[in-house]
Amino acid sequence: MELLTHAHRYADAIINQDPYLSQRFREFTWALTSISDQDLIADFQQKKDIHATRGTSFKSLTPSINDLLKQRMATVPGWACEVDIFNDTTGMVVNTEWRLDFACADGFAVEVAFNHGEAIAWNLLKPVLASELNHVQKALQTRLGIYVCATEAMKRAGNIDSASGSFEKVQRYLRPMMNQLTTPMMLIGIDAPRTFYIDKRTREVCYYDPSLGFFPNNT
Repeated sequence: MELLTHAHRYADAIINQDPYLSQRFREFTWALTSISDQDLIADFQQKKDIHATRGTSFKSLTPSINDLLKQRMATVPGWACEVDIFNDTTGMVVNTEWRLDFACADGFAVEVAFNHGEAIAWNLLKPVLASELNHVQKALQTRLGIYVCATEAMKRAGNIDSASGSFEKVQRYLRPMMNQLTTPMMLIGIDAPRTFYIDKRTREVCYYDPSLGFFPNNT
């Protein structure tokens, strides 16, 4: 997959100057960029076939992206999936409400967000909670955040719900929330595949023909 990036609070400069953070960031971006169009097509079709046998619908690339990313990150030492932010011993905090998609100790807190745009602010705050001091005991301590989402082009090509947050929309949250988002963060946008798209009407894989324009059935 191809990526776009945007740095919040000079996260790119901090990463480039710290060998440990640079290595961890390369590991995570490798997991994303190593997912090919062929990987996405094969996984999407497999999931679609399973849903067809159950009589349920299946329409977008987001489950495939999530699963393929988890498979790759599970092979990288030092990274954990589905990580609790807090280790509360009082019983007042329910960990399922305070969980990161990925994290590495003394490194990054990662959110991969394809959900509704109304959740953008909350998803941005979770890496901050993992990286800043808190009144609740932490399960791990991170230093920087990574926020992954689809670009507008990927939303169209991947038949992702139009109400979901996008790379372009998330950027518009950063300046108004500057005082709240105190942790440096890298925003990563997953761009549209080069060779195919998911047809909005048929929900089938369609190969892209440049002579027809950009994803003609999904605009």
